[in-house]
Amino acid sequence: MSSHNGVAGPVEVDPMPGYLDLITRASSVMLGAWRDCSTCGLELSKRTLLDNAYITWTEIALFFFCAFLWTQVRRGLTESLFKPLARWCRLLPKDAAKMPESAWKLVFYTMSWSYSTYLLFFSSYSFFHDPPSVFYNWKSGMSVPTDIAIAYLIQGSFYGHSIYATVYMDAWRKDSAVMVVHHIITLALISFSFAFRYHNVGILVLFLHDINDIQLEFTKLNVYLKSRGGGYYLLNDILSNMGSVSFSITWFWFRLYWFPLKVLYATCVSSLQSVPNIPFYFFFNALLLALLLMNIYWFLFIVVFVVKVLKLKEVNDVREYEDEDGSKAAAGLHRAPRAANNDDDAGHHNSAQGKHVQNGVAKEKHL
Repeated sequence: MSSHNGVAGPVEVDPMPGYLDLITRASSVMLGAWRDCSTCGLELSKRTLLDNAYITWTEIALFFFCAFLWTQVRRGLTESLFKPLARWCRLLPKDAAKMPESAWKLVFYTMSWSYSTYLLFFSSYSFFHDPPSVFYNWKSGMSVPTDIAIAYLIQGSFYGHSIYATVYMDAWRKDSAVMVVHHIITLALISFSFAFRYHNVGILVLFLHDINDIQLEFTKLNVYLKSRGGGYYLLNDILSNMGSVSFSITWFWFRLYWFPLKVLYATCVSSLQSVPNIPFYFFFNALLLALLLMNIYWFLFIVVFVVKVLKLKEVNDVREYEDEDGSKAAAGLHRAPRAANNDDDAGHHNSAQGKHVQNGVAKEKHL
């Protein structure tokens, strides 16, 4: 299926706007839409939800099954592969406790981002080069192409799993509460965008966020591996520094440059041009703006990290608790007793993403 759903759309691709154009046009369009919405309110929202949300019980069941499956797959890989690998590498105890989490997320995000890349650059979809095309020929209840539906099932169920995993499986960090909020917002975006058939823009959002998760977990693993078995490994140190630099650059480029100028401009401005009465316009844009604010929040961690590295020449996670007692207190408030094994390193996120800083870098997540 083509990005235009088989119907010819505009031939010319509009140039990507600048920040000023985004702010002025988006604010003008949204203000005008708000003034024109004389019947906006709870009653209209309920009617719009019933008239335009399409999701089946089978799809809901698949979501819960796959979320449970991700949890079991992670536990299986952790016990059968990641922990034995950490022992074989003779990692320091604190690094061995964190390594399985990073290895699991590196595997997942590499897979998910590769699939999003395939959809955007190696298929007929033109969403990246022509973001307004995500709304061309949109119709309420339109069919979702199978390849995009698969991507949605993978990502939605993973973020459902991640809400549980952040609290009960990951180490607890200073921004873990924000990560839980991030996962909830991302899951809401994925679920509602699928139900309202905004799946085209959803694929673009996922692509722009998952790449940072790959670089984050790659960097973390090399930080753990540079000091192992009582020795120092220069190659892993170099790779961790390279990962930190590329992570910082792509975080800004993908999440703070392309995301607002491609996605937010399309959802705030282009959506009303293609579909004048597009359902839940303010709701979806509010969630996307919240996602942008969290990206900015985590970018501040990156700035702190860069300053720290320039001063100390050492890669460390600025989100970690600095002392064991503080770590135990934080972990005890939010997690089960199993957190005691990771007390000296409390906390973490992933999408996305979503995405804040781990071992010297900022993370986060999807859609």
